[in-house]
Amino acid sequence: MFCRNQTARATVARGSALEMEIRRGKFRKSAFLDTSQDSDIQKKIDHEIRMRDGACKLLAACSQKDQALEAAKSLQTCSTRIMAYMSELQRMKEAQVMQKVTRRSSDAGPMDDRLPCKGKVAISDLRIPLMWKDTEYFKNKGELHRCAVFCLLQLGGEIFDTEMVIVDRTLTDICFDSAIVFDEAGPDFQMRVELYSCCSEDEYSAGGSAPRKLASKLSSSLGRSAGKKFRAAMEPGPCGPVSNGGASPLLLPVPSVPGPKYHLLAHTTLSLPHVQDGFRTHDLTISGNEECSYWLPLYGSMCCRLAAQPHCMTQQMMSGGLKVKCAGDPQSWTTVNAVLKGTSLFCYHRPEDVEANVQPAFTIAVNKETRIRASEKDPHSKAQNICISNQYGGEEVTHTLTTDGREDTHRWMEAFWQHFYDMSQWKQCCDAVMKIEVPSPRKPAPVTPKQGSLYHEMAPLATPSCEGLLLQDNAVSAEIRALLSSYYNDR
Repeated sequence: MFCRNQTARATVARGSALEMEIRRGKFRKSAFLDTSQDSDIQKKIDHEIRMRDGACKLLAACSQKDQALEAAKSLQTCSTRIMAYMSELQRMKEAQVMQKVTRRSSDAGPMDDRLPCKGKVAISDLRIPLMWKDTEYFKNKGELHRCAVFCLLQLGGEIFDTEMVIVDRTLTDICFDSAIVFDEAGPDFQMRVELYSCCSEDEYSAGGSAPRKLASKLSSSLGRSAGKKFRAAMEPGPCGPVSNGGASPLLLPVPSVPGPKYHLLAHTTLSLPHVQDGFRTHDLTISGNEECSYWLPLYGSMCCRLAAQPHCMTQQMMSGGLKVKCAGDPQSWTTVNAVLKGTSLFCYHRPEDVEANVQPAFTIAVNKETRIRASEKDPHSKAQNICISNQYGGEEVTHTLTTDGREDTHRWMEAFWQHFYDMSQWKQCCDAVMKIEVPSPRKPAPVTPKQGSLYHEMAPLATPSCEGLLLQDNAVSAEIRALLSSYYNDR
C-alpha cells in the first residue's frame, strides 16, 4: 500500500511539474514545432488548462448535487482533452523526425505521396442496454442505485462529450440522442467511445469529510462486522472516488478536488469496418465490477448508427471543360462542363448550371467497377482521349473524353486515379452517400427534482412491508434513522 501511494504521489508530482512548464512557456523548444498547426494545439492545451482550473473551482464551491456532477464531468472532459492534445503534439513531432530521417537517407527510394481524402464520420442514436435483476426492475426491491453517466468520444485530436444522464433501475437503456460529427477523419480512423459513471448518491458531499463522519457513526452503531463492511464501502479504495476506473495513467492527472468523480465504466473502439448505413450493435469492454459504487449492470454491448461521408463523395474533386463522345454515336461530340463527384461524372451544358444546381444534361458512372484508360495520341490533333467504360446490363458502354491539351488530359487522369484510390480506401462508404444528421445545439441540462437525503429516503421504512435501504432488520433500521436524523440536523 505504501509503495502504491508513493507511486501515485510521484505521478502527480511529475504531472504538476509538466503542467507548470506548459503554463510558463518553458517547455523545450524541440517539443513544440515551429508551425502554425503546433501553435494551434498549444493554444488548445492552454485553453483546456484554464477550463480545468475553472471546473476545479466550481466543483469546490458547488453546494447542489446536480451542479457538482456537471462540474466533475467538465473536469474529466478537460483532462482527457489535454491528454489527447499532448499525444497529438508528440505524434506530429515524431512524424517530422521520421520525415527528416527519410530525406537524409541516401538509399531512400521513391515515395508514393498519394494520400486518401478526408471525410466526415458521425455517430448517432447511441443506446447502451442495461440488465437489471428481476427483483430490482419488476418488483422494485433493493437499494435504489442511481448513477450519473456520460460518454466521451475521441477521434484523433477531436474529443466530444455527450449530455449527462441520470440512470437508475427504472431505465432499460442509457440513451444519448445527440449526433456527434468528426469533420476531418481518414479511412484509418479509430473512434474510441468511453462510458463514464459516478454514483450520484454516495460520492457527493459539499465537504470531503462528511461521508467519513457519517460512516464512522454508522459503523460504531452497527457493530464490528457489519460496521467494517459499511465503512469499507464508503472509504476510498480500488473502487472508490480516487480510482481511475481501470483507465491508463493520465499524462496530466485529474486534480484531487472534494466532490463526485467519474470512473471509466466501459469502452470500445470503432473503425471503418463498423461503418454501415444503419443501426448496429457493437461489443463493449467493461471495467470495474459489482463491488464498485459506480457499477451499472451492462449487457456488454452498445447500439448506434455509425456513418461516414468521404469528401470524394460530397465535394467536387475535379471540374472543367470536356468534349464527350458516346460509343453509340461515334460522329457526335458534345461540349460540356464536367464535374467529378461521388460515383458520377456530371456533365452540364454551361458552367453556370453547376452553381445554379441545375440538373446535369447527363451523367457518366465512375465507380469501383469503372475502367478508365488514356488512348493513343490522335495523329490528326494534339489532343489525347480518355476512355471510360462501364457495364450496363451485361453490355459494355464506353464514353470518350477529349481535352484541349496534354496537360489537361494529365490533370483529368490524375484526378480519376486519385478518385479510385479514395474509393478503394473508404470501401463501403463509397457505394452511396450515407446520410449524416446535422448535430443540434446542445440543450441546457433539465432541472431535475430535488433529491431527498438518505434520511428522507429511509423514512418509509416505518411500515413493516417495506424493505430497509441498508438493512432488513427493523430494529437496527430505526437506530440508523435516528443517527441519520441527528447527522442531518447537525449540518
